[in-house]
Amino acid sequence: MLGLVKKIFGDVNERDVKRLMKTVDVINKLEPDFVKLSDEALQGKTAEFRERLEKGETLDDLLPEAFATVREASKRVLNMRHFDVQLIGGMALHEGRIAEMKTGEGKTLVGTLPVYLNALLSKGVHVVTVNDYLAQRDSEQMGQIYNFLGMTVGVNLNGMEHVDKQDAYACDITYGTNNEFGFDYLRDNMVLYKEQMVQRPLYFCIIDEVDSILIDEARTPLIISGQAQKSTELYYAADRFVKRLVAEEDYTVDIKVKAVSLTEKGVAKAEKAFGIDNLYDHTNVTLNHHVVQALKANAIMRRDVDYVVDEDEVKIVDEFTGRLMAGRRYSDGLHQAIEAKEELEVQNESMTLATITFQNYFRMYQKLAGMTGTAKTEEEEFKKIYGLEVLQVPTNKPNQRKDMPDVVYKSEQGKFRAVVEGIVERHKKNQPVLVGTISIENSELLSDLLKRKGVKHKVLNAKFHAEEAEIISRAGEPGSVTIATNMAGRGTDILLGEGVSEVGGLHIIGTERHESRRIDNQLRGRAGRQGDPGSTQFYLSLGDELMRRFGADNVLNMMERLGFEEDQPIESKMITKAIESAQKRVEGNNFDLRKVVLQYDDVMNQQRNIIYKQRRELLESENVKQIVVDMIKAVIENIVQAHTTADIPEEWDFEAIAEYVNNKLLDEGALNRDDLWGKEPEEMIEFIFDKVMVKYDQREEAMGSEMVREFEKVIALRAVDSKWMDHIDQMDQLRQGIHLRAYGGTDPLREYQFEGFEMFNAMVASIQEEVATYIMKAQVETNQERQAVVDEDKISTSGEPAEKRPVQRKEQVGRNDLCPCGSGKKYKHCHGQNA
Repeated sequence: MLGLVKKIFGDVNERDVKRLMKTVDVINKLEPDFVKLSDEALQGKTAEFRERLEKGETLDDLLPEAFATVREASKRVLNMRHFDVQLIGGMALHEGRIAEMKTGEGKTLVGTLPVYLNALLSKGVHVVTVNDYLAQRDSEQMGQIYNFLGMTVGVNLNGMEHVDKQDAYACDITYGTNNEFGFDYLRDNMVLYKEQMVQRPLYFCIIDEVDSILIDEARTPLIISGQAQKSTELYYAADRFVKRLVAEEDYTVDIKVKAVSLTEKGVAKAEKAFGIDNLYDHTNVTLNHHVVQALKANAIMRRDVDYVVDEDEVKIVDEFTGRLMAGRRYSDGLHQAIEAKEELEVQNESMTLATITFQNYFRMYQKLAGMTGTAKTEEEEFKKIYGLEVLQVPTNKPNQRKDMPDVVYKSEQGKFRAVVEGIVERHKKNQPVLVGTISIENSELLSDLLKRKGVKHKVLNAKFHAEEAEIISRAGEPGSVTIATNMAGRGTDILLGEGVSEVGGLHIIGTERHESRRIDNQLRGRAGRQGDPGSTQFYLSLGDELMRRFGADNVLNMMERLGFEEDQPIESKMITKAIESAQKRVEGNNFDLRKVVLQYDDVMNQQRNIIYKQRRELLESENVKQIVVDMIKAVIENIVQAHTTADIPEEWDFEAIAEYVNNKLLDEGALNRDDLWGKEPEEMIEFIFDKVMVKYDQREEAMGSEMVREFEKVIALRAVDSKWMDHIDQMDQLRQGIHLRAYGGTDPLREYQFEGFEMFNAMVASIQEEVATYIMKAQVETNQERQAVVDEDKISTSGEPAEKRPVQRKEQVGRNDLCPCGSGKKYKHCHGQNA
């Protein structure tokens, strides 16, 4: 059927290549004119292109001339001229596609064309590689072209100083690894001052080895973890304190909205008990939070109604079904407060501070493209998840590689003996051999067998460093034998040594089929680069994992019936096809798994985008008064709506509204039920809001606008960060236990979406309440300092808690203090501007 469609409509890939070839002809016609240009005239093209863009021309308008410029610059600087097929690859990348180009076709050089063209907009182009070595190598080598043409190039490496990262991102073109770009994005959304951010808005990104990053690593999230600054002892101390308080006298309870508030008497008792002057001082945020949660745990949460204690664990009871909610924990420290109340061991606070999957990070770029030697087998996934189409770019010279049928042995021992014999035989002819293994264990087994035969060889595994890339690059020298795990040295060309072509080129041996055809194709693709001769063959056994999973028993029975020996292979195209169809099934399963991960992460992603957007607004706004005022209004709306749901106004709880507003926003006795009687809910909201704003304005007048503005930022940032980090933890707990809901006949994903939405709304309300309360109640000191919720020296980007490092004490200069340089200006307006 597919063949018939192709006959009628033509191959889509072929048609695309023909379309792009027309532009290649235009670029080639420009070449004679560009050859005549002096270096200065060629370098002047960058300024000319930027000027034309400002006047309304588009990147597409400039493409032929820009590509011709890069090709000519490359010839002069690197002595490398882009082939026509490389121009096609460059256009595919500019169009936001994946260019599938076989190994050795010069993908790194291809990238220079769209990178230069898109960098003309000065928005920053990111080139992503799989390891630091390749990022450094490519930025230095290809950077010569960009520097010649007057563009700046930066490299973003792991462990770089903050200021060096800012410089790297400020460049026209920035090279780096997927991990580093992703972690920088997360770290940027944890900074306390906008000047500390390193990334600009994400514009255009080209990913080298795109299948490795967007497919193989798609299920691994980037996680920044840390030790939260909350001591479990504080939960017990808060619990002991609240158990001594008297209801109505020291605190009030609002069952309807599950809220508790300390009265002025209760606040005074807390200040005395904990030896502090002002419970609402921003330095006592954590203590206040613990006291309120302990109050909720003791006064509102009922054992065997809201939760049960089972096997020394607090388990939540679903209020609608009465079932235990597996994997759920109350958020915002309430679960820990209940654990303290029940005298159980308090579980650790949230450890995950920020997290994102590569899928969601890279989808944030305005334009995304990628290069690899193997993408067609995963085209459906690239299209569905990332909106990326794959263009197979023709090779510059015809492919001469011979792919021989798989050979299958009864046992692993028989297979490895045959592999060694095959290596020895080719080694005698001085033909280089590269052996790919799936595991380090197998590479070491093979190495031992070769040592016994006296064959010199090199063994590599996938640790990605310069030495490894160098060894792989020499794998084509006469008589060399290299054993490598399939991914080792990826991105490095293997050049054939002298006389190697005459003995058949590089021979590749695969010792096992990978569950993905793409990984097998990558191994094959190391031979036969740029029209070189080469050959490949896979040696399999019925004990291999993939064979065991897909019907090896039938083949084993057949081999035994026919009397096959251990060392006697079956060589059959039918078996090769059966293995490929098994691989397709596994690929389909893996795609489904990645899709599920993405569906779950999409819930978090929507929430993350909302929170990060609000956080950036807080950081970038000089004046956050309106944001804070909106939060105060939302708090008032929530409390009024919660107590005016009944149809008859006589049943509305005016007392509870007044009590809540006095405790959280006004002063004791400032509002009473008579003030609210006879008013509609909207009128009540406006009345209370006006009253609160009078107090707000008085506080601002007394303290000064500048101090209040900074205080608002301090409180808002802290509330957003602490509540969001706690929320990540709760969502993670929910995600881990949600699959159990399937037993109850419900769709776990739907449940996760619904409950995640409810939890997010509760978190937003909690942020609003905390900000509103502190803005209206706290006594503000001078020199407000923004503080991270977690100490910097306790943060780790490995997904594990950071190791404790020695604290380096240095004298801190407050942002409102005089600058130590002696200018007479405040530190924040002088040398503290970028601090």
